[in-house]
Amino acid sequence: MATERRERGAAVEAAAGALLQRAGLKPVAANASYRGGELDLVMLDPGGREPVLVFVEVRYRRSDAFGGGAASVDARKRRKLVRAAQLFLATHPALAASPCRFDVVEAAGEPPRLNWIRDAFRADEC
Repeated sequence: MATERRERGAAVEAAAGALLQRAGLKPVAANASYRGGELDLVMLDPGGREPVLVFVEVRYRRSDAFGGGAASVDARKRRKLVRAAQLFLATHPALAASPCRFDVVEAAGEPPRLNWIRDAFRADEC
């Protein structure tokens, strides 16, 4: 069961990464683990006046009957993501001055339907 869940998670993260790349974002890192948190995807959004570093949380739910994946990114999870992003920036000094954004890609159903939520939350809200 755990292996099946990991495989499903990896497939959904790959689909989310492909969706974001089709939208013009460039991959920087995937599954970056730090003490207390993991960043599913780190992407660079070259659109706009200057490139934005995007930290993406991918959430899969078999059904969205009890709220979609974005609803599961509660205050505790947001704090963990912000902390992991801070550690990522500390270990990647070339990116440390980049503007940043937190997005969520929620997936539900079989096959998964993806919903990309740009700027899902801000670090200063955590």
